[in-house]
Amino acid sequence: MLIKTDRLRTIEHHVDFCVVGGGLSGMFAAISAAREGARVVLMQDRPVLGGNASSEIRMWVRGAAGSVDRVSNLYKRETGLISELEEENIYVNPYLNYSVWDGVLWNMVAREENITLLLNCSCADADMSEDGKNILCVRGWQLTTYTWHTVYARYFADCSGDSILAPITGALWRVGREGNDEYNETIGPPAADRKTMGMSCLIQARETDHPVEFKAPPWAYVYKTDADFNNVPACGSDFGHCSNEALAGANKLRRSHKLGTDGTNFWWIELGGEHDSIHDTEMLRDELVKIAYGIWDHIKNRGDHGAENWELEWIGFLPGKRESRRYIGPYVLTQRDIEAGGKFDDIVAYGGWPMDDHNPGGFYAKASEPASLLYPTPSPYGIPYRVLYSKNIANLFFAGRNISATHAAISSTRVMGTCSLLGQAMGTAAGICIAENATPHEIYEKHVKKLQKKLMDAGCWLPGLKREIPALSLQAKLNLSDSERSVLFSGIERDGLDEKNHITLMPGGSVRFSFDSPEYVERLRVVFDPDFSRKTISVNKKMRTFAQKCCTGLDFRPVKVAATLVRAFEVWGDGELIYSANDWHHSLLRLDIGKEVRELEVKFLKTWGAGSVNIFSCDIE
Repeated sequence: MLIKTDRLRTIEHHVDFCVVGGGLSGMFAAISAAREGARVVLMQDRPVLGGNASSEIRMWVRGAAGSVDRVSNLYKRETGLISELEEENIYVNPYLNYSVWDGVLWNMVAREENITLLLNCSCADADMSEDGKNILCVRGWQLTTYTWHTVYARYFADCSGDSILAPITGALWRVGREGNDEYNETIGPPAADRKTMGMSCLIQARETDHPVEFKAPPWAYVYKTDADFNNVPACGSDFGHCSNEALAGANKLRRSHKLGTDGTNFWWIELGGEHDSIHDTEMLRDELVKIAYGIWDHIKNRGDHGAENWELEWIGFLPGKRESRRYIGPYVLTQRDIEAGGKFDDIVAYGGWPMDDHNPGGFYAKASEPASLLYPTPSPYGIPYRVLYSKNIANLFFAGRNISATHAAISSTRVMGTCSLLGQAMGTAAGICIAENATPHEIYEKHVKKLQKKLMDAGCWLPGLKREIPALSLQAKLNLSDSERSVLFSGIERDGLDEKNHITLMPGGSVRFSFDSPEYVERLRVVFDPDFSRKTISVNKKMRTFAQKCCTGLDFRPVKVAATLVRAFEVWGDGELIYSANDWHHSLLRLDIGKEVRELEVKFLKTWGAGSVNIFSCDIE
């Protein structure tokens, strides 16, 4: 019987800023704007946050530090909100359990009072101004509550990866590979096409102390030998690099299926580059799952892979995507920009991962074709603000793998360490827009230096720039030598390969600011040593790159808070205790003081294991 009922309900939200997409770039955009005082809605179509890094996909976070084998890159790793997130995860989740990780991601957003989080809510429509130049509202369908959410905002950001707002707002976008002539690139094809990098369903396994059987489901594909899945013969490192001078210095990646804590995550189980990477996703997922179970059957039951004691722990049913729609902004980042080091006046982020151009054929590429080609990049290279907002929609930002860049450039900037910086930069810019009643483009014209200053204050490194030290700090007398004071106020908050930019104190040492008469101190800011070498964080190489695990061998050891971080400290003002911490585990401290003092002292009492205390910055304003 058909029973007529009332229409499904709609909830309206009126905010300053709406972010669509809750991967790392969307999370950090929302958090950054919220911390600037904006009222934010974060609309995420999945039940968990994190995007490709979430428990649903489990791709590892990578960025400018690249491989831990490259010592020169250790000091290039991303900081800011991505550090805040990882440091919290290491502290509460040393065994790197993905259920705990989901909770860490959720809490980082949920604790922000200025953010309304809409999980399981898919953006489906938008209303535009009469002239078509501004978004008025977006509508999302929340499956769990059978509710429409309509979000009215002054500014919008698309961090969905697939750029859902592009087709429903008329924002300019493109898909596929540019022809080499368009931007004088060499990585792409001679003529433009619609091919992209593909999507992957990953595998995770666990080593036990006893034999474990595996029976493949009847629908899994069968691969009797490596040749059956077109594997390139082993060459070089476990990651599969092997030099190939015929490919202009690129490295080709093989389909490594080495098990181990430091082994592969099976990224090469990849399809979609020769299909529609948005509308064909369900079909591609079915194919990827059949391949993934077949690969595990091959490892367990066909040939000697040393896998007798390994058990299948997880196979992803939600493909992790690398590329689909890309927006067009006032500037398009290219291969040539990256190779030249990205020397932009409006730098707001940086990259350093190679241009990692996956074969569009993916798993079904010919045996003679590598699964991916790596083209070297400078680390770091700068990324300009102008690639983070729309060329034709006046109040639309974006961040993540959909920024205004060519296919070649995206093959580097798409990794999540870089996307995290892009999201934080874009969200901070949105906060300035709201405060200044400015358009995204007016930030470029009038407020770029303010944006850069805010990013550096929030712990982000902008290569080539130095953080400005507050005048109040420069006026104060310090209990340090002139050389220590110079280092502390250098505006550089990380070491280089042959460059020391920190002062060293013993536990119990302090930094004391003194004035002849009382001065109002609004805030204290300190940057501790996060151990860029990562050696005190993990004995396992993969975990030194980022604290996430793929396969778990018997040699896995829980990660630890960096021994170099300060664990206990006290802040005193005129002999009165203002603040104390006994279990601090972050590299950036920004503490509100809000009082007049003649003397402010920060006492560093204890580290997480190091015998001395390294301080990159300590100042007041």
